[in-house]
Amino acid sequence: MYMEQITVTLPKRAEEVSASAAKKVVSLHGVVSTSIIREPSMIYYASKRLIDISLSLLGILVLLPVLLIIAACIKLDDGGPILHFREIIGQRGRRFFALKFRTMRPDADEYLAKHPELMRKYQQNMKLERDPRITRVGRFLRKTSLDELPQLFNVLVGQMSLVGPRIIHPSELPRYGEWAHKRLSVRPGITGLWQISGRQHISYDERVLFDMRYIDGRSCITDLAILLKTLKVFIIHTGA
Repeated sequence: MYMEQITVTLPKRAEEVSASAAKKVVSLHGVVSTSIIREPSMIYYASKRLIDISLSLLGILVLLPVLLIIAACIKLDDGGPILHFREIIGQRGRRFFALKFRTMRPDADEYLAKHPELMRKYQQNMKLERDPRITRVGRFLRKTSLDELPQLFNVLVGQMSLVGPRIIHPSELPRYGEWAHKRLSVRPGITGLWQISGRQHISYDERVLFDMRYIDGRSCITDLAILLKTLKVFIIHTGA
């Protein structure tokens, strides 16, 4: 299979990867190129967009009661805003705001600024393992990934795709180094290889390699497999 030709051997420990030596984790079975190895056909792009529109619209309509219940729970929890608008850099460098249900206290940024040690840890991987800013409702939403449901609207309008590289803030793009241009060649996705890998606590460089693996191995079959596995993980986490 094509995906096997670009398999990346990821280190067992996150700290084994450094930003300056990311290429060292590339398997002997393939090379993570800085350019796109294989450009998908127009049929792939048309099919992918059709699936994005159909499933996102269906998801919004079917999950509307769930969206309203979550919104009410967030509001009743602390009275703060329901949605969090995160600035994202997308395909061809276009910037937009990705929608997420708010999972942190309203003063999350100020809280981080007042705790330099937490700020340092956050800047390493752009996330904290045990983030004290997460609310009670937010903890459940993150565990089940329900906080990302509003991004279906981003998919519907064409800013995102159901499957793709993870969303990143513009300030994160330099961390992609020589792969930055390749990263901007596709729409970011709600789910992707990293999300279904079962390895949530990995280094930033490993996440970059997951994104590159997806871009090089894109196909309708790959996208469908990721969607099905995402649904399986979602059902397990929510107990549905």
